Amino acid sequence: MAENELERLREIKAARMRLGLEKADADKGEKKVVVYSTPTCPYCVLAKNYLSAKGVKYTDVDVSRDQAAAMRLVQETGETGVPQININGEWIVGFDKPSIDRALSN
Repeated sequence: MAENELERLREIKAARMRLGLEKADADKGEKKVVVYSTPTCPYCVLAKNYLSAKGVKYTDVDVSRDQAAAMRLVQETGETGVPQININGEWIVGFDKPSIDRALSN
């Protein structure tokens, strides 16, 4: 396979992981957490601060800058608001502590 083809496959895999559609190869039981947010959303900041305070590693996708991710997010969840959090394939819409805690404990 040509080097540019391998790079493109890596980019596709990274994009799928950001969307929560694919797990990392090196996943050692850690939860795959992706937060879809915008920089001006106060609930997005609260959600990310909450995850950080719990020691949860997450990937932040700024849907105000990544329109393709925003469109895929709406197709996946049917929701347009943020934050939306994907924890190992489970979608949580809004900053919902009990749902976040439940998804992290599963």
